[in-house]
Amino acid sequence: MRLAAGSVGIAFAVLGLKSAAWWLTGSVALLADALESVVNVAAAVAALLAVRLSAEPPDANHPYGHAKAEYFSAVLEGALIIVAALLILKEAWGAWLMPQAPDVPWIGLAISVVATAINTVWALKLRREGRLLRSPALLADARHLFSDVVTSAGVVVGVGIVALTGLLWFDPLLAALTAVNILFSGWQLLRESVGGLMDEAVEPALLARIRALMGQEAEGALEMHDLRTRHSGRTTFVEFHLVVPGDMAVRESHEICDRIEAALKDELGAAVITIHVEPEAKAKHQGVLVL
Repeated sequence: MRLAAGSVGIAFAVLGLKSAAWWLTGSVALLADALESVVNVAAAVAALLAVRLSAEPPDANHPYGHAKAEYFSAVLEGALIIVAALLILKEAWGAWLMPQAPDVPWIGLAISVVATAINTVWALKLRREGRLLRSPALLADARHLFSDVVTSAGVVVGVGIVALTGLLWFDPLLAALTAVNILFSGWQLLRESVGGLMDEAVEPALLARIRALMGQEAEGALEMHDLRTRHSGRTTFVEFHLVVPGDMAVRESHEICDRIEAALKDELGAAVITIHVEPEAKAKHQGVLVL
C-alpha cells in the first residue's frame, strides 16, 4: 500500500515537471512525454485501489481471495498506455504538417531530465519490491515507468538535436516513434495481464522446479499426475493427483502430502496446494513418476 501510494505522489510530481518542460519549449515530443505522464497518474491511482482490494481476506463471496484485482489494474494500465500512444500520434501528425521550432529548449530539457531521473529511481524500487511481493500491479507500474524512462531519454536527445540542427521535422518524428514504443509496451502489458486473468500456467522454469520438488518429497508414493498450476496475484495454486499403494494407511499418505506441501510452500511462498490421493489402480503412468 505504501509503494502504491508513493507511486501516485511520484506520478503527480513527474506530470507537473514534464508539463512545465512542454510549456516552456512548445515541443510536440515533450508534449507526448507529458501525455504519457497523465496515463501514469491514472495508472498509479488504479494500482493503489487494486492493491488495497487485493489485500482483503477471502470472504463468503470470494473464497479464493481478491488477488486478481491487481490483474484488472494491469489490464486498465495497458489500455491507458495504448490510448496515450494514440493521442501522441495525433499530436505528432499535426506537428508534422505544421512543424514549429521549440522555444527555450535547454530549460525545458533540464526539467525533463530531472523528471526522468525521478522515474528511473522509482521504477527500480517498484520492480525490486514488486518481484519480492509478487504483485502484478506494482510490476505493471514499474514496467510502464521504465517505458516512460526510455521514451523520455529519447525525447531529450531528440529535442536537443532539433535545437542544435534546426531540423524541425525531427521533433514530430520522434514523437511518433515514442508513440510506437508506448504502443508495444501497452500491448505486452495487456497480453501478460489477460494471461493472469485467464489462469495461464506458471512459467516453464518454475513448473520444472515444482515437478522436481514433488518427485523429491514423494517417497512412498507411486506417481503424481494431472498437475495444474496458476498464479493469482501473489498466490500460486498447485493441484495434482497423488497415487499411493492401495494398502497404505491414510496417516502415511497424509504424511507424504505434508512433505510435498511444505517443500512447495518453501519454494513458492504464498501458495495453495490441493492434492487428491488415489489408490494404485488409478495410476496413469504419466506425469511425475516416483518409483
